Amino acid sequence: MENAVINQPERQRQTGLDRTLQVLDILTEQQQPMSAYQIAMAIRAPTSTIYRTVDEMLSRGLLSHAGEKEVWLGPRLMRYGLLYRSKLDFFMEARKEMELLRQRTGESVQICGRDEGMMVVLAMAEGEGHFRVISNVGTRVPLNWTASGKLLLGHLSASEATALFAAYAKPSPTGRAETDPVLLAKQARDDFSAGLSIQRSDSEYSVACIASPIRDRTGVCRATISIVLSEKQVDEKGANLMAAVQDAAAAIESRIGH
Repeated sequence: MENAVINQPERQRQTGLDRTLQVLDILTEQQQPMSAYQIAMAIRAPTSTIYRTVDEMLSRGLLSHAGEKEVWLGPRLMRYGLLYRSKLDFFMEARKEMELLRQRTGESVQICGRDEGMMVVLAMAEGEGHFRVISNVGTRVPLNWTASGKLLLGHLSASEATALFAAYAKPSPTGRAETDPVLLAKQARDDFSAGLSIQRSDSEYSVACIASPIRDRTGVCRATISIVLSEKQVDEKGANLMAAVQDAAAAIESRIGH
């Protein structure tokens, strides 16, 4: 009986934390304000619980009001995010190299990282041509949809990568993204070993991506640098762009002593 009394508050705190993270995750995924009712429906949670969670998050600055009923990410999150980003020792150097790569190629360049089972765009420099990239900073897509996403798991063991792909891989809008976790794990290892990954129309039609891993001192892929371009451009000047992306990744690693 004593154990049950002691453990109950811990279970309640965990449930509250889970709900808070679910609210933040769905707002980040949708990338637009939502009402508490819409959030509850989206995450299939009791409306009374979500209304209470949203009220608590509003009072603590984790959410802010956006219109009459909708809520959005709060100012307190910016403090956490800025501090986290400032501690990413590669980030400043990666941004410099991202801009240099854009100048050299004229193409759109991204720095991407991993958020659980999603790839997230951390920074972006838009190219000079007519081709425009839809995925802006903060965009999150399943790891199996992108070249960068696969590279971000390439340093893991086959069993670890397979388990993550099994949990998070999803069919893409084009239907061309691989979803078999075993094949994905092999692709991730092979691409990581080669220092280069290429995808064509896996997530968007006619859109291609050439990515290279940015590794830390232990060989872990902490981020990627990539060029996002049209499939036609890959055919026309792919070899030069592949070399440019790999050189950019190597330059970042060298500057931060990796």
